[in-house]
Amino acid sequence: MKLYRTFFLLMLSLLARTAVASPESDFWTWFQQNEDEIFNFEKNQEVVFDKLAARMQKVNPSLTFEFGPKEDGKREFVVSADGIKKAFPSVEKLCAAAPQLKKWKVIKFRQRREPFDMNYGGISVRAATVTVSIARDGPKAALTVLIPGYTESKRESYAGIAFLILDQALGEYDVETRVGVIDVAAPSARYGQVRTLADLPKAFDELLGH
Repeated sequence: MKLYRTFFLLMLSLLARTAVASPESDFWTWFQQNEDEIFNFEKNQEVVFDKLAARMQKVNPSLTFEFGPKEDGKREFVVSADGIKKAFPSVEKLCAAAPQLKKWKVIKFRQRREPFDMNYGGISVRAATVTVSIARDGPKAALTVLIPGYTESKRESYAGIAFLILDQALGEYDVETRVGVIDVAAPSARYGQVRTLADLPKAFDELLGH
């Protein structure tokens, strides 16, 4: 009888564990088991990043990540949908499932930062030379990113640069949820008042009452 009771309790425990198991909880279990290696990823960055990417893709294939520098024994761990709006709920769910982590600050979505110079599709762009025309588009903002050297023949590459720049200046969440039309063009007097990337976040928030 005692053996049967022990077996019964063991089965209940296994069933309970299975019932609460989820891709999110599995991810954080693995993360905690490998926390030291991930925290010090510079020692073997390629291997650690490959493992982490594979684990995140089990939650959602669109998810990606970023790390902040070590500061006071902690690091930022950014969970991103890589600008794919349909993956936003997965970001929310994964971050909501995060346990208390002494070494980590878990952040939803790529945050605003100072845009940096970039080379994309064979095109080099200095962030300081880029300006943005901003207007109301219903409840959202319409943005035209003005990039010196823009040509229609390379529109696709310049459009990619525009999205990357806006992602940096305004953050991933706002670009996908609070921006309507996004266009890219060469600087021109016809755009009237434009904003530098440094001034864009404030102008954006004031326009939309954020």
